[in-house]
Amino acid sequence: MVVWPSIHLQLTGTVVSMAGMGNSSPNSSFWQSLDEKYWPLMPPLPSYGYGREHPGPRYGSLIHGQNLKDVVITGHNGTINGQGQTWWKKYRQKLLNHTRGPLVQIMWSSNIVFSNITLRDSPFWTLHPYDCKNVTIKNVTILAPIFEAPNTDGIDPDSCEDMVIEDCYISVGDDAIAIKSGWDQYGIAYGRPSKNILIRNLIVRSMVSAGISIGSEMSGGVSNITVENVHVWNSRRAVRIKTAPGRGGYVRHITYRNLTFDNVRVGIVIKTDYNEHPDEGFDPKAAPILEDITYTSIHGEGVRVPVRIHGSEEIPVQNVTFRDMSVGITYKKKHIFQCAFVQGRVIGTVFPAPCENLDLYDEQGQLVKQSVSQNVSDIDYDF
Repeated sequence: MVVWPSIHLQLTGTVVSMAGMGNSSPNSSFWQSLDEKYWPLMPPLPSYGYGREHPGPRYGSLIHGQNLKDVVITGHNGTINGQGQTWWKKYRQKLLNHTRGPLVQIMWSSNIVFSNITLRDSPFWTLHPYDCKNVTIKNVTILAPIFEAPNTDGIDPDSCEDMVIEDCYISVGDDAIAIKSGWDQYGIAYGRPSKNILIRNLIVRSMVSAGISIGSEMSGGVSNITVENVHVWNSRRAVRIKTAPGRGGYVRHITYRNLTFDNVRVGIVIKTDYNEHPDEGFDPKAAPILEDITYTSIHGEGVRVPVRIHGSEEIPVQNVTFRDMSVGITYKKKHIFQCAFVQGRVIGTVFPAPCENLDLYDEQGQLVKQSVSQNVSDIDYDF
């Protein structure tokens, strides 16, 4: 175990390593950590079957642990710096033969706490709990350049259950948070959903991707997710669900509550044609299920497209609810509340005016107008 200044690590279990360090101290191996040849190679994640960027193995993480219990990584807001600039440059120049590793990755473990630390400039995903239970992430700051820092997701809960992410600030070069559960046929076979996750009291920013995402690798299923009290600022998208034919699995019982969008291009996104696949072995008929998704108390200003729900005939979006929504828009013409193949309801007053695919109810829950156009498509990606 290596203890960095202002960072206290407590890891108890069978495997703990800090990649790129060898048997040297952190100072003597500083330059080694910038050269990928000093980083161990690991097998692909079993629910992905593919390195993610390349077939075959992937590079290890700076901090890696598996089959652990009672893990604590904490500090007085000290910093773990992934020095990702070299990795990003080599990735863009196509000089890497294997997938980059996360900054911190904990696998097949339980009772995990991350708190009071700053994680910055990860080579790839920043904090990646994989197939873990009972995880708390609290008072964590995650930073990376908002441009030209590819795939630097903040937190990627992957096939995890019973998890809380709260009181964090995240500004990165990809999704601030992306909930995952495996990729196509490999995720279906692995069969570990992400479930029972609470995300609250966050400030997030993503100029490249989204503040809070689910998917696109969600083939093991995602359910019982609550996202509340989240401020998304200066971002391309605020909250997004992304999937595709071939994923299988499901996204259901998702609650968004008390969200603020501040200068966001697209506020709410559901996308069903995110067609990245590990190989040709996926089943194109494995259609994911998207249902029971609720948006309540959604507010903000400076939003170009408040809602874009792009279901399809193969993947309709079922039982979506909007209630108490008022978003100030910057583009005051058509194509600001976009829908295709979506069924659901609007309760009470929603601004801007919702698409015609949705049933309208008053505040008391009485039906005012039933939609006869659930499969109408009004999606415009030019806005």
